[in-house]
Amino acid sequence: MTAILEVLLLNVPEAVETERLTLRATRAGMGPAIFEAVRESKRELERWMPWARETKSATDTERHCREMQLKWHAREELDFCFHRRADDLLVGKGGLHTIDWTVPRFEIGYWVRSSCARKGYATEATLGLVGLARTLNAARIEISSDARNAASRRVAEKSGFALEGIRRRSRRDTTGELSDSCMYARVFDA
Repeated sequence: MTAILEVLLLNVPEAVETERLTLRATRAGMGPAIFEAVRESKRELERWMPWARETKSATDTERHCREMQLKWHAREELDFCFHRRADDLLVGKGGLHTIDWTVPRFEIGYWVRSSCARKGYATEATLGLVGLARTLNAARIEISSDARNAASRRVAEKSGFALEGIRRRSRRDTTGELSDSCMYARVFDA
């Protein structure tokens, strides 16, 4: 119980600045912008992200924002919206998920809206999240993706993550078929 209370007392910044982006903690009221980005990118997102198939309405997205806000305060997930600094456009979303504070270990997840893809935003946001995780004394940071998702794998590699292995038939893809997944990681000394 004491360890949980200590984690709750951590001061985690609600904004992370990178060269071109501001990563802002996901909060109530962000649903409409996220819903629009998902709607624009639905075809691409549905290929890799099971949640994209389940997102039905702006209300669903707003509910997600409020759930992420609760999980943030409980230090269960640290979820962010990626905004372009030049015009405040929501270019994507992601964060530190699957947290194990006893290590500490974090998994980084991310996606970028279709009109902003292939511009380095996912890598830039990932490096910003790595920096945040390091301030939280991360010993290990992971990125997991479908082995066929070449774009996600490139982001992991450009962000300094090493491929630890391909887990054969370890997950169901968005169509329900078994697929392989890649485990990338960065590890740090205390």
